[in-house]
Amino acid sequence: MKYILSFMLIALLAACEQAPKADKATITEAHPVKEAEGRRYLVDTATSEVRWIGTKPTGKHTGSFKVQEGTLLVKDTTVTGGNIIVKMNSLENLDLSQSDTSLKRKLEDELKGPLFFDVASFPVATFEITNVTNFTPSVGNEVLMKNANYTVQGNLTIKNITKNISFPAIIKLENGTITAMANFNIDRTLWGMTYRADKSMQDKLINSAVNIEFRVTAAR
Repeated sequence: MKYILSFMLIALLAACEQAPKADKATITEAHPVKEAEGRRYLVDTATSEVRWIGTKPTGKHTGSFKVQEGTLLVKDTTVTGGNIIVKMNSLENLDLSQSDTSLKRKLEDELKGPLFFDVASFPVATFEITNVTNFTPSVGNEVLMKNANYTVQGNLTIKNITKNISFPAIIKLENGTITAMANFNIDRTLWGMTYRADKSMQDKLINSAVNIEFRVTAAR
């Protein structure tokens, strides 16, 4: 019986949907923001986007946020600073069938509500760059973000809680346009979103780890 129970537990854990494999952002307390130098590039809000994946034992949901505005500063060919403002009320679920609008709307309303992002009280989230350094992979310093060439650090503020996060990114400057992309996991509970984070809740659990992917385009 002991072995049967152990097998069932292993099977249950294996069946639980986990956050996608991605680099885990390093999270610390907020860092001071230095005044950046360089030319100003404006983020293209029509082509820039933040995507998310949230998981639970019974599956996952994917969605997006729109970028409200943003600026990147570039000296020579290196990003030296900048900020991005995300419009939280733009949260949209992307995986539920468009034909089942009631379920889609219910999920979006729950995520926008006080148990999660509370967009009525906190209409924007901000990311302010505190440091950008060259990234060169080496033994013991490998990342899943293929072709990452920079490590980006910045203060991420959600619901008036600010933490500094650090993650690998791909940043390119070509023909007067900056493109930046990254994919990493963060712990939502560090920004006060603890709803259904207790692992004892079994099938009602919502994993603390959330996958974030962003693609940003900016031009002068």
